[in-house]
Amino acid sequence: MPNLMPPAWAAVDPAELRFILMEIIGGPGQFDNRAGNPDVFHLPLARQHCCVTVTFSDKRIVAIEPGPAFDATKWAQVVSEIDNGRPPVVGRDCSFSGYRVDGSWRGAHSGIQILPPPAGAPVAPFEMADHPFLLEFPVIAGDVWPITNFRRMREHRRLSLLLNVLLKGGITTQPQRGRHLWAVPANGQLEEAMWVQEFYYANFGNAVQDHLSPAAAAAIEEIAPDTYYAMIGQDGRSLRVPADLDESICSFLALSKTERDAFGRASFWMDTASRVFAISTSASFASLVIAIEALGERNKGATARFRDFINRHARGASLEKRNKMYELRSDIIHGTGLMESDKAAHFSWAPPEQDERDLMDELSTLARVAIRHWLKNPAERR
Repeated sequence: MPNLMPPAWAAVDPAELRFILMEIIGGPGQFDNRAGNPDVFHLPLARQHCCVTVTFSDKRIVAIEPGPAFDATKWAQVVSEIDNGRPPVVGRDCSFSGYRVDGSWRGAHSGIQILPPPAGAPVAPFEMADHPFLLEFPVIAGDVWPITNFRRMREHRRLSLLLNVLLKGGITTQPQRGRHLWAVPANGQLEEAMWVQEFYYANFGNAVQDHLSPAAAAAIEEIAPDTYYAMIGQDGRSLRVPADLDESICSFLALSKTERDAFGRASFWMDTASRVFAISTSASFASLVIAIEALGERNKGATARFRDFINRHARGASLEKRNKMYELRSDIIHGTGLMESDKAAHFSWAPPEQDERDLMDELSTLARVAIRHWLKNPAERR
């Protein structure tokens, strides 16, 4: 059978390619002799109902072959969606910042815009909170809404993970897999405990539109990068950004596919480090180390990859501290140790806990410094 997949499609995001096939060809998909052909999948079903047979290798699609029920019209739709030459439209979605967002910022070259939440949107009554804002960004529209929406949600997540590395206070999104939990109001009224769903909603308008929204009345303050990244703690002021934010976003957009995939892994683990901190400082610490390893040279062992990446991109930690960081990471990952705070230790400020807390704080700073340096200095990535 001929392979319908042209070589150029190797550069297409595998998740997007799978989504387009499922949306246009149909699902749910079916194996046929999975034990003998574990990497072969048939859409929408197998055998006489098969329109296309999809072959995977290392999580990627490497071949798409016509089946007995092949539909040339549907395949033309698939080709049209993937070889989409349309100019981008504007995708929109809600993210959250550790700082209140009172103004707007627009990247002249990246096409990214940050806007405050609309009037009437739920906002936190405290400064130490997740403050909602609207993120606008370029996205390619498809012929059918689910494909456009897939691209919109994917780009929103990618850019939010990027901004989490670039902006003070951290940037988050609603979790992909929401949970139910017991909660009380932030004012501490314990008698009001309720079983609630983790969720946020506000009317932010259209999910996709043709042009960026008008800027807010106030502009988000830009600060020289060295001054911006030297700031420590929550000072009660609203979101500010480094003056080179647009340049940094453009550096991300210019990455090769391999580099962008690596950065995606690193930024995922940076986000995970923040999300799991309340559950386990050990898991949070390990996530920071993995974020660094994700961008290291793959031909080196894990320890050398970590140390060399820090040496090259964040020359702040002493050799002794780097060794302690990696020893702690190894103990956690290999199941031979936990951070003292995960053991419910009695003396929360005793030397063992404080030493680990200091390592955690320094590693968090080093990871962000190193990842930003890697992003903006392509000549030093190899």
